[in-house]
Amino acid sequence: MFAGIAGRTALFFASGLLALAPAVALADSCWDHNGSLMRLKAAGNQRAFYYEHPKRVMRSAGVTHGTLLFNGSNVNGRYSGTARVFSKYCPGTPLEYYVEGPVDRNQTRVTLRGSRETMERCQPTGRTTTDTLVFTYSHQC
Repeated sequence: MFAGIAGRTALFFASGLLALAPAVALADSCWDHNGSLMRLKAAGNQRAFYYEHPKRVMRSAGVTHGTLLFNGSNVNGRYSGTARVFSKYCPGTPLEYYVEGPVDRNQTRVTLRGSRETMERCQPTGRTTTDTLVFTYSHQC
């Protein structure tokens, strides 16, 4: 009888430790962003949006399947990290800038905002603009 109680106690204790272990979130879902189909990859709190099917104007800027648009993290329902803006005048050298913003309550929309320098034909203008990137859930990829 003692072995049975000890075994159940050990099992209960081990179950409790598993419940306290951090969960590792893995996700692979597709999202719409300005007419391009994006793939969200998630591992733990790390997040990255990649172009799955870029729209034509993005392809002319050098964006292809698998090009990274955003990478960062999700902390308490807020994404923050690095976004990239692409130009046909300087393909292969996207401008990187900081963005952050919330995930909506039903987990189907991510809205990121950030300020960046404006460029003309790959040359800085000395002006800044604020970009808003909206990702809307489409389907499981």
